Amino acid sequence: MTKYIKLSLIIFPILFFSLKGMSLFSQYKEIPLWPERIRGSNEIEEKETVIEGTLIANITKPTLTIVLPEKNVATGSAVVICPGGGYVYESIFSEGTEVAKKFALHGIAGIVLKYRLPNEHADIPLLDAQRAIRVVRYRAKDWGIDPDKIGILGFSAGGHLASTAGTHFENGLLNGDDPIERISCRPDFMILVYPVITMKKEYTHLGSRTNLLGEDPDSKLIVYYSNEMHVTTDTPPTFLIHADDDKAVPAENSILFYEALRKNKVPSEIHIYEKGGHGFGLGTQENSVSGWSILAINWMKTQSPCNWDTRKTIKQMR
Repeated sequence: MTKYIKLSLIIFPILFFSLKGMSLFSQYKEIPLWPERIRGSNEIEEKETVIEGTLIANITKPTLTIVLPEKNVATGSAVVICPGGGYVYESIFSEGTEVAKKFALHGIAGIVLKYRLPNEHADIPLLDAQRAIRVVRYRAKDWGIDPDKIGILGFSAGGHLASTAGTHFENGLLNGDDPIERISCRPDFMILVYPVITMKKEYTHLGSRTNLLGEDPDSKLIVYYSNEMHVTTDTPPTFLIHADDDKAVPAENSILFYEALRKNKVPSEIHIYEKGGHGFGLGTQENSVSGWSILAINWMKTQSPCNWDTRKTIKQMR
């Protein structure tokens, strides 16, 4: 699938545990998303590869990295974070662990999803995102999280995955054998940062589309994964961030989604920065986009739980 130079996988855990400020968090650990049988396959045969110490390709075994805030600042809220990377690799550091640490400092559990890459198996990343939300709800009591305050946050192609999870969800398979699968996978809110939203050629990121759907995708797949077409009144409240000078993923992606949210009267907010380009992550002090995370956290405080009975599902499961 890829031709990247393979580096030692030792780099990855060293990167995680050498980060400064670990004492500020009550938990920081990585767990398998599917401890037993992984559902579905992306048919990637290459060994998982770390690129330049911060990007990961050839992912076949998804994980969750959990960064919990200290109890004295914990708000009970959590975000499942989906790094970007065009569905060909994942920017696990600048769009993953760094973001989780930032949110944890503000009392919000940051849970980084290392999802499987599609390799033209479009359903595979979504299976992992849905499972991630379910796992967090299942473990909510253990991690000091309110099961009604679990959102999803995504960057670029990870923003496409997050918006897919927010527009293609189910309320749990109440008669399923797996107790986790009985729980709703609907996120309570979404935060989408320079997201890929549409698969239509005019505004999509063609690399993400090709890696997700293939070179010549069926028109039904294009429609199914053009998430602006699947917004309803049940879509979670959404906060959108984009830069007007983004040359990789046009700001029209966020605008299309915002217009669909408004049409369906879904609580939403959008910020289009004049400059910032693509892939700025948390941003730096030198540019205005660095303020988006605080704006998003403040927006979260204004949101009340949606009318989706996740607690009822959990009670039925237990």
